[in-house]
Amino acid sequence: MADHGGGGGCCPPMDLFRSEPMHLVQIIIPIESAHSTASYLGDIGLIQFKDLNAEKSPFQRTYAGQIKRCGEMARKLRFFKDQMSKAGFTPSGKTDAQVDINLDDLEVNLGNLEAELIEINANGEKLQRGYNELLEYKLVLQKAGEFFRVAHSSAVAQQSESALDQAPEESLETPLLMDEESKTDQGKQVKLGFLAGLVPKEKTMAFERILFRATRGNVFLRQATVEEAVTDPSSGEKVLKNVFLVFFSGERAKSKVLKICEAFGANRYPFAEDLSKQEQIIAEVSGRISELKTTIDLGLVHRGNLLQRIGEQYERWNLLVRKEKSIYHTLNMLSIDVTRKCLVAEGWSPIYATEKIQDALERATIDSNSQVGAIFQVLHTKELPPTFFQTNKFTDSFQTIVDAYGVAKYQEANPGVYTIVTFPFLFAVMFGDWGHGIILLLSTLFLIFKEKKYSTQKLGDIMEMTFGGRYVILLMSLFSIYTGLIYNEFFSVPFELFSPSAYVCRDAACSEATTIGLIKGRDTYPFGVDPAWHGSRSELPFLNSLKMKMSILIGVAQMNLGIIMSFFNAVYFGNAVNIWFQFIPQMIFLNGLFGYLSLLIIVKWCTGSKADLYHVMIYMFLSPTDELGENQLFANQKTVQLVLLLLSLIAVPWMLLPKPFILKAQHKRTHEGQSYTPLEGEDNSLQVEANHDSHDHEEFEFSEIFVHQLIHTIEFVLGAVSNTASYLRLWALSLAHSELSTVFYEKVLLLAWGYNNILILIVGIIVFVFATVGVLLVMETLSAFLHALRLHWVEFQNKFYEGDGYKFHPFTFASLGDDEE
Repeated sequence: MADHGGGGGCCPPMDLFRSEPMHLVQIIIPIESAHSTASYLGDIGLIQFKDLNAEKSPFQRTYAGQIKRCGEMARKLRFFKDQMSKAGFTPSGKTDAQVDINLDDLEVNLGNLEAELIEINANGEKLQRGYNELLEYKLVLQKAGEFFRVAHSSAVAQQSESALDQAPEESLETPLLMDEESKTDQGKQVKLGFLAGLVPKEKTMAFERILFRATRGNVFLRQATVEEAVTDPSSGEKVLKNVFLVFFSGERAKSKVLKICEAFGANRYPFAEDLSKQEQIIAEVSGRISELKTTIDLGLVHRGNLLQRIGEQYERWNLLVRKEKSIYHTLNMLSIDVTRKCLVAEGWSPIYATEKIQDALERATIDSNSQVGAIFQVLHTKELPPTFFQTNKFTDSFQTIVDAYGVAKYQEANPGVYTIVTFPFLFAVMFGDWGHGIILLLSTLFLIFKEKKYSTQKLGDIMEMTFGGRYVILLMSLFSIYTGLIYNEFFSVPFELFSPSAYVCRDAACSEATTIGLIKGRDTYPFGVDPAWHGSRSELPFLNSLKMKMSILIGVAQMNLGIIMSFFNAVYFGNAVNIWFQFIPQMIFLNGLFGYLSLLIIVKWCTGSKADLYHVMIYMFLSPTDELGENQLFANQKTVQLVLLLLSLIAVPWMLLPKPFILKAQHKRTHEGQSYTPLEGEDNSLQVEANHDSHDHEEFEFSEIFVHQLIHTIEFVLGAVSNTASYLRLWALSLAHSELSTVFYEKVLLLAWGYNNILILIVGIIVFVFATVGVLLVMETLSAFLHALRLHWVEFQNKFYEGDGYKFHPFTFASLGDDEE
């Protein structure tokens, strides 16, 4: 949990092992100082208020109107932010903290700014629409005018060629089409009408086809392609269009053409047939376009200045509105006493924060000029308090790993303390390679170096998760370098870092691929694995055996730590039943079998014995009285095994049978007397009941308790076996990581090097880099992380950790900047 200990003064030393002692407090606040009190309490962030109006809907609460008012101001601020985002402005992070802002003045100011910005936007949109229409109109005049100029030139040429054949009365002014009746009656000449405009390019084929069918071919359509996309006046989007010119005859045909243009979204514009008039209109349109462009630019400058002025104050305004809204949300949780004109608040707070809270109440009374101060008092309750661990940016990510499994019960031992060390160490056991560890370290140091920048930015889900766990990854990389030095692996390549190998060749026929001919000629390699072991394939089974046995030792040690943690919990809560009938038999059972196995591994390493530990452990159960022979590691080993086997068998009924009967007797004795005893003193820490199994039921369900204990016993006995085997994943993933590194190095990099071709070498290096980053530094890192997570959640924490508590979420302004509305 993040550190909520804000405000003035210093916090007590952080204790990650137990949650902060909490108490339930009641504050009686005069109505006139309610707002100031909530403001000061939000600044220190050390009270989690209880909702005393849970039965009321949000609209029935006292300060519903103020929340609605703040919500409206928040809406205006979101509108401003959206407008600034569209304009490319970024709200300034600089705030004038010395200047106080009145909420009423801010409300009026925001309203005026919104009205002004809406008016500017409306005028700008109207002008832009007119500007876009004029641009389209100019295109139509240019393209359609070209049709008429070409037709006119063609008609002049035809007239000059056929001047002798033309009738005297025919001229260029003669209509293009005449019906039969008009040929005989020159007074009935038919003149064609036309429409001009633009139609979207993807609709031109359908447009032409529909025109032809609707008029039965009695139209003449000309089109010209516009090379660049134009801005559509209606939608404001860039669209590829064609200029069209439709000739028709009669009003009926005109009506059909108009309807088709409307259906296809074609924009129509007026057009003059006279060429000189066309030139005049083009000049007029160009002038209007220039004027509109100047007006639009001035409007954009004015809008930009307004948005810049808003951006300079946006963060201050936004913080104030969100702060006020959170204050009124909190006040709505308080119970109002109309007769005494006061608000009654109840909430949880750390005991150490009592003085800070009282100081905040005094300052709020002075600031509000209230004649009556707030009353602070401690309440006594058996309700379980929230869990509060003070963390910093380093420990917070480790606590998050634990909380993802479950929040610790109040005052329960916190596994986050040990997770700081055990989690990166178990990861490193699986990921051990100091070359990969260095790359991981450099990546993490980059995130830490950019910490201030990235902490204020919105990152993607994966990047945000990686950045949040940067200190976990930092320790993971450092531990990986350490285990990599122990394994003596640098991208799977061994190095003689600390001294030459202890093994030398006996003769010239010695080969690096075999141990034949290798003899120990120097002192033992001082740190980690001797580099000769990596070049010797016959020695790899020994190295694998070393990692496998080390995994068992680590697993048994961590499971013992989990059981010891359960002992600490039992002692802290005064639960003697769990000490005698849970902790002791569990320790006997686990160490009678797997603790003994760990002891045998260490003895074998120290003595150099060739004893078969598999044979020893199997026949310890199958034939416990048989002689061990060459598998004996120490004197009286058979007797020790018989005693441990007998104690392990006794531990099972020891865990199962006595505890339900003892709990039943305790329950009976408790309910014969007084169920509740008064607590003395206001500052005493709230104590959790020692017996967590009875749950204050009037009737003791013996069958349920017995079945629960039976399940718990079976789970522990089977889990002791399965959990120990589960720790072998440390060995398996370490082996997989090492083998993959070897494959990429030998089958990609060395293979490419062997061709003596620069192109193949470059390709090989690229493939090696991508394989190393993609597989070993991404997939293998994630795999080892998840397996380390499972080992902590299941194999370690299930020994002692209930994780059924709930977090302490105080009322604080510190997190307002991190949350979106």
